[in-house]
Amino acid sequence: MKFETIMLGFCSVLAMANFSSAETLTIATVNNGDMVRMQKLTDDFTKANPDITLNWVTLEENVLRERVTTDIATKGGQYDVLTIGTYEVPIWAKQSWLLPLDKLGDDYDVKDIIPAIAGGLSVDGKLYAAPFYGESSFVMYRKDLIEKAGLKMPDAPTWDFIKQAADKMTDRANGVNGVCLRGKAGWGENMAFLTAMSNSFGARWFDENWKPQFDQPEWKSTLQFYVDLMKADGPEGASSNGFNENLALFQQGKCGMWIDATVAASFVSDPKNSTVADKVGYALAPDNGLGKRGNWLWAWSLAIPAGTQKGDAAQKFVSWATSKHYAELVASKEGWANVPPGTRSSLYANAEYQKAAPFAKMTLDSINAADPTHPTVKPVPYVGVQFVAIPEFQGLGTTVGQLFSAALAGQSSVDDALKQAQDAATAAMTEGGYIK
Repeated sequence: MKFETIMLGFCSVLAMANFSSAETLTIATVNNGDMVRMQKLTDDFTKANPDITLNWVTLEENVLRERVTTDIATKGGQYDVLTIGTYEVPIWAKQSWLLPLDKLGDDYDVKDIIPAIAGGLSVDGKLYAAPFYGESSFVMYRKDLIEKAGLKMPDAPTWDFIKQAADKMTDRANGVNGVCLRGKAGWGENMAFLTAMSNSFGARWFDENWKPQFDQPEWKSTLQFYVDLMKADGPEGASSNGFNENLALFQQGKCGMWIDATVAASFVSDPKNSTVADKVGYALAPDNGLGKRGNWLWAWSLAIPAGTQKGDAAQKFVSWATSKHYAELVASKEGWANVPPGTRSSLYANAEYQKAAPFAKMTLDSINAADPTHPTVKPVPYVGVQFVAIPEFQGLGTTVGQLFSAALAGQSSVDDALKQAQDAATAAMTEGGYIK
């Protein structure tokens, strides 16, 4: 009896010790499809790590950026794992706001990460965020509608061809818009698209001396072309549409073309969710013959704020969510076509993936076509394809995005929007000490 009592007491102490050592990780993430899917698969992680529980905070893209930025800048400590992009990583790492990811495990295989993606997430050779999925942007189009229009989509189209095709595919009576493009204001929403587009028109945010360039003809050509194209061939209310809104329109058969993130390919080609799954073709983002295409380079990645008290547990989760094992898990549940793309070279060497994902080669070609160190036709003092990698860009990019969204909505003219953008950028650069 005495022995049993002792053993019961010992077991109770052990149970209490295990309970007290359990950790809850709070993970801030974006409401994109791949992240929503990850949340449904986390039993695989918690079974292997019963001492770790997961608390999800899932937010719309613009809200996520605002909250995560505020929290890390003020050392709020709300989150243990952050979903952040290629823009934030080098800036925040240099501020010592992120932990280096040096405990991902022996079998993680960091060298398998596509070099272009890994380079944007590293500082001084150290990885500060692990890519959950990587992307560029390209043209997704309806093969049946382009054929009906009597056209053939080139693998590398020009903007003039896109305009010609959009005009012919637009069929308002049947609810078909020739082209769907981002219009929702935000530095990572409409300005991601428009900045990448502007590169192909020869535009740039700043010259070599950080003088804003919105008063130059290249930006006038970019914004005027975009507004005219969307008014003629875009959906109603386009100034409110971001990635998710345009995805829904395309899946419903309401877009002849959609130029957006390569990660969308698995969703538009999924017969369970897309009414046009068997009709989608892919092409590189358009150009104007100036040597730059209108495509971006991005990764939604998982990072760990330096202020967390749960760094080791957080690295376990980041390792799981961005591993080869996770790719195989998604493939077993959802099929190879739905594996998060754009992060690992091994995925693109996988014959099963190539067979299941007709967009695989065009995705990799698009990623490799982007050059964040030389993003523009003319020289610039910054890096970043669809963003400018300086701290001021987040606020300035959103301000300019609001001005350009208003021009799309017809609330101001293209000329007025560009003048206000020039004034806002000049003020921000002056205040930041870039120009005097």
